[in-house]
Amino acid sequence: MSAQVAIVAGGGGELGRATAMALAAGGRSVVAVDRNERGLLDLPSGIRREVADTTDPAVVAKLIDRIVAEVGPPQALVNTIGAFVPGDALSTTPETLRLMIDVNLAPALWLTQAVAPHMQQGSGVIVHVAARPGVEPAGGMAAYSLSKAALVHLTRTLAIELGPYGIRVNAV
Repeated sequence: MSAQVAIVAGGGGELGRATAMALAAGGRSVVAVDRNERGLLDLPSGIRREVADTTDPAVVAKLIDRIVAEVGPPQALVNTIGAFVPGDALSTTPETLRLMIDVNLAPALWLTQAVAPHMQQGSGVIVHVAARPGVEPAGGMAAYSLSKAALVHLTRTLAIELGPYGIRVNAV
């Protein structure tokens, strides 16, 4: 068990893989989580791989509890999960909006709810990957922009709520 456990959600994607490898190179025990097992196969053997659907809060809670029991409490969570479906506001379907919210926003909340109680007071770090359209609206990506704007706002809210416990929450 390591005193410095980092969980990288979306660890099977390019950004998640690079993040997991950088954290591992820095001496942390890294657990990479992704719903796509194939993406996790490209990670070095020293990085623990977990296949899980982080859009499901029940799955996330059980996964984090298991990681804490088997690896140790996380000091860091990096959430790189994301999806992109183009489409302007007038053509966005309910299915597209639900998908963008379910993938780009919900896992950030479920993961934070699950890891925050395990973080040692004064030492936790949570980073969510946002996107420029979440801050500066752009045409042709209405549902994506909305989901990323909600992620930015959630991150700000979490920073306020978790800050008194010494847990820093940021978006990049």
